[in-house]
Amino acid sequence: MAFQLPPEVAYFVDRDAEQASALLAVAQGTGQDRPVCIALSGLGGAGKTELAFRLARRLRADCPDGVRYLDLDDLRHDGGVDTVDALGELLRGLGVGSDWLAPGLKARHRQYWERTQDKRLVVIVDNARYAAEVLPLLPASGRSVAIVASHGPLYDLPGESAVELPLPPLPDPYGFELLRRLVHDDARLDAAPAAALGVVRLCSGLPAALRVAGPWIRRHRRRPLARLLTELTVELHQKGLPVVEAVWDAAYRGLSQDGSRLYRLLADVPGPTFTPAAATALLGAGPGAADDALDELENAGLLDVRGLAADGSGGLRLPGLLRGHARRRADEDGEEGVRAAAVARIVRWYARQAQRADALTAGARMTWADPVPAEPDAPDVPFADAGAAARWLETERHALYAAVALAHRHGLDTEAWTLCEPLWTHFLDHRHYADVVPAFRTGLESALRAEHLPAAIRMRCQLARPLWEQRDFAAAGRELDHAQRALGLLGGTEKERKLGASVAEFRGMLRSASGDWAGAAEDFAASRAVHEAIENAYGVLLQSYRLGEAKAELGELAEAAELLTLALAGFQEPGRRRLRMVGRTSFALGRVQQALGRPAQAAELYAAALASARERGAEQDEVRALDALAELAEAAGDAAGAAEHRTAARTIRQRNGVVA
Repeated sequence: MAFQLPPEVAYFVDRDAEQASALLAVAQGTGQDRPVCIALSGLGGAGKTELAFRLARRLRADCPDGVRYLDLDDLRHDGGVDTVDALGELLRGLGVGSDWLAPGLKARHRQYWERTQDKRLVVIVDNARYAAEVLPLLPASGRSVAIVASHGPLYDLPGESAVELPLPPLPDPYGFELLRRLVHDDARLDAAPAAALGVVRLCSGLPAALRVAGPWIRRHRRRPLARLLTELTVELHQKGLPVVEAVWDAAYRGLSQDGSRLYRLLADVPGPTFTPAAATALLGAGPGAADDALDELENAGLLDVRGLAADGSGGLRLPGLLRGHARRRADEDGEEGVRAAAVARIVRWYARQAQRADALTAGARMTWADPVPAEPDAPDVPFADAGAAARWLETERHALYAAVALAHRHGLDTEAWTLCEPLWTHFLDHRHYADVVPAFRTGLESALRAEHLPAAIRMRCQLARPLWEQRDFAAAGRELDHAQRALGLLGGTEKERKLGASVAEFRGMLRSASGDWAGAAEDFAASRAVHEAIENAYGVLLQSYRLGEAKAELGELAEAAELLTLALAGFQEPGRRRLRMVGRTSFALGRVQQALGRPAQAAELYAAALASARERGAEQDEVRALDALAELAEAAGDAAGAAEHRTAARTIRQRNGVVA
């Protein structure tokens, strides 16, 4: 189980009483019916998140099932948190595969309870605003601990198991101690103790302010401390800035031209975290300049680098308060042309990387966007293989979805819908509904605004699928109706006819999802006919597979067997082999052979489907094949074989929080 904790900060002072109270509450409260809930509240910059991490480190030995961290600000849309998405983040951290995530709130909540039952976990929920945001995220086990950080008290947390710990600013002695450590025992503190204490008090005892003031003092080693205090005091009083803003402004003014520009531009970086490569694209001055600017921001205390691993994985972060400060500095000091150019660069850079990753993971398929050219001062992400590309898409998904919205807001309509094309392939393996539905709606709006009719048709189809998968059949049907009507406005080129076949396929999939297999068969047959007419061999195979499934559901087994046999042979051909489709077609044909009373042929096909699923890491397909093999073994009187297959399937279900 993963312990999702960043490296500890170099210097931490005080909070001994709060730590003792929290640890005592855990010792006395674990084993009850609900988890102990430690509620940390205080001003922004008071150190709530750091204390939460510190407590989690102290509790790791007693909570061996892992530490999960969730920042609710990363999941806010229009001020609110999507609980389904928040539970999804926690479940994925607990080892649940994306394919196994329940689609609705109630089902996902039950899945979370099942996955956390009897576990000894620490769950950190940061930047909560209301108790109602936190309650669904509490683990089910009374042996677990929840640590919640918020600016104000959360009154509706479960009273008998909640321990409220308000975090006041650091008292002067502790603030002075933290400052001394941060400036590395600078002699000026002893030479001018009154000025040093003035800095502490000017920072209002907030660790976040002191952590910026320390590097700022170190940077100006030749200036007397009294002068530095005067400068900061003037900034505070003349502009009427909140204390942390004044300290951050002082640090910002000490940055180089590239450092201050990157800081302002980071207010627009899509997603809650970003990589050095993304910062390079944003700055547009090459990797060397970006690295120097990032070093400056880190040394000034204006960047959280603890999420970045030595191999370059992970992400850098501007915490919410700092990003707000960067936005204000951009509004006051930035040049609109520079900002617009940076937004275009970062959006196009992400679109290019997503296209490259998609080409590796999905291969050739129907797309309408032109390849995005390379940015001259922003190197591409190196992808070793398809697996690395797929992992990048999942790791960077928050940034990619946010880039769609950023592009749309800035009128980069082609880039907005271009980004949605690779996100479609990613969605097929990772059902992030809370992200994908708004992104595809935005992509559709951009395609319409750009008057790119084929892209708009494609976007309507892509939007329809997550809608019907969430049981909103009416909304999905409306999107496909619009797509069908728009087809009549196209000119009838081969690619446009292929798009029409795709619309028919989507309509058939919608009908099959709603149980109308007869209608689905008509649509799949129509789509197959178009692919035959334009001599698109892969399209013929895919629609043969879909039509074969529909015929099997309708009880037309002989025709289903013929279609699925044809499709399977095609998917297995060298140069055209599609491992995913080989597995799924093998399973579908196995079902037909079993229904036709041919258990030996069915067992062979199920075994092939199982091998394909295991090679792809597709656990849902694996469980489906195991269940089918168990059913066959049981019918043949092989109790031991049936038990073996059922045990393997049950293990996978339990690991993913599914009760069978």
